[in-house]
Amino acid sequence: MDMKALMEQAKQLQGKVAAAQETLGQMIVKGIAGAGLVIVEMTGKYDLVKLTINPDLMKEDLETVTAMITAAFNDAKSKADAAIDKVMGEATAGMPLPA
Repeated sequence: MDMKALMEQAKQLQGKVAAAQETLGQMIVKGIAGAGLVIVEMTGKYDLVKLTINPDLMKEDLETVTAMITAAFNDAKSKADAAIDKVMGEATAGMPLPA
């Protein structure tokens, strides 16, 4: 493959990756814990958008509240990770990447 073709492929890949990152920045995933007592909403770039805590949870001890927030965050992060894999995989599909 000549250098010109390689540079063109790199430019195409850069454009697709930039578009994928934009998509991830606008995507919202929700993590839920305690049957909805805590809901974490974040973008596909892990930016926290909203944290909702049911007032009933505040009757619990601090350890329980903390555990619920952590579980909801981890659920959201797992969903964001899956979205990142999918979106970035689509962006780079068919493009030869260095090993």
